[in-house]
Amino acid sequence: MALNTRSLQQRSTSSAFRKSAQPPRVVLRRAVMERTSLDPETYISTPPATLCRPDIDKPDSMRARFEKVIREAQDSIVKAIEEVDGKKFIQDAWTRPGGGGGISRVLADGNVWEKAGVNVSVVYGSMPPEAYRAASGNQDKFKGKGDVGRVPFFAAGISSVMHPRNPHAPTMHFNYRYFETDEWNGIPGQWWFGGGTDITPCYVVPEDMAHFHGTYKKVCDRHDPSYYPKFKKWCDEYFLIKHRGETRGLGGIFFDDLNDREANEIIKFSTDAVNSVVDAYVPIVKKHMNDPYTPEEKEWQQVRRGRYVEFNLVYDRGTTFGLKTGGRIESILMSMPRTASWLYNHEPAKGTREADFMDAARNPREWL
Repeated sequence: MALNTRSLQQRSTSSAFRKSAQPPRVVLRRAVMERTSLDPETYISTPPATLCRPDIDKPDSMRARFEKVIREAQDSIVKAIEEVDGKKFIQDAWTRPGGGGGISRVLADGNVWEKAGVNVSVVYGSMPPEAYRAASGNQDKFKGKGDVGRVPFFAAGISSVMHPRNPHAPTMHFNYRYFETDEWNGIPGQWWFGGGTDITPCYVVPEDMAHFHGTYKKVCDRHDPSYYPKFKKWCDEYFLIKHRGETRGLGGIFFDDLNDREANEIIKFSTDAVNSVVDAYVPIVKKHMNDPYTPEEKEWQQVRRGRYVEFNLVYDRGTTFGLKTGGRIESILMSMPRTASWLYNHEPAKGTREADFMDAARNPREWL
């Protein structure tokens, strides 16, 4: 009993210290907004028809066209997931006084998915040079430019992560985005597209990988036959957890800084890719969502989720950009699984399915 009393006293003292040592939350929030030049969110019950600035960004502008693509994709993908899971997504929506806003849809504690989210955001603002570097995959343009001033930008994107309950059903992530920047420090205004879809199973099932990768090869081939081999390799390299020497999952496609052809061509490719998410992913989940599994297989899923967290918080460019530009934290960290595990010095036994997965993560394979 004395120990419990002391513990209560310690917690009370610690709580009092935290209250006295920390500035009010509103002050912290204001400081973040001043640093990032983003207006605070205003929450709304019903999203407007467009989150773009209608007086500036006309319906035929690339900004408005891309927003239309991602808004429609959010609707169709959420509908498809709800039909499989049987539970509805909840929605948060907000705008910003200076233009832009977002729509987050999250399914928590579902029948099939422990957590799934599909977010759309449209952002107007200015960012520090380090955020510009985080947003761009091309570092050559920054050579000798220093860190002078802020970079005005527009960004629109859709992002999603889905974590199923069953360890035999894979996690899936996709993100498609469009960026524009104004002239900054001698660098002309830029525009580019980025994105991709990738899959993170816990076990290697070759026919599942052939279906997933085959779906995206067909998408790529409809637009440029060089896309799939290039973007598949880029995906394997991008999702490498460098401090582990292994990939987060088993790949897919990934591209960034894509502006090597007319924007009209690239938005058609991005539209085709985001609209293929359901065809590539949902049949695999349906196949495995009722598979029996052991406690050991569930533990392995938790270990792999730990790797997922490591990559997202240490290396993911989108997470870094969101944190550096004062984005909505709940939406940025929506990708985190509900649970994860870190086992000390864990290595699967040779000859097991877990060891086979590790070999595929350390030595990326061709699935087609």
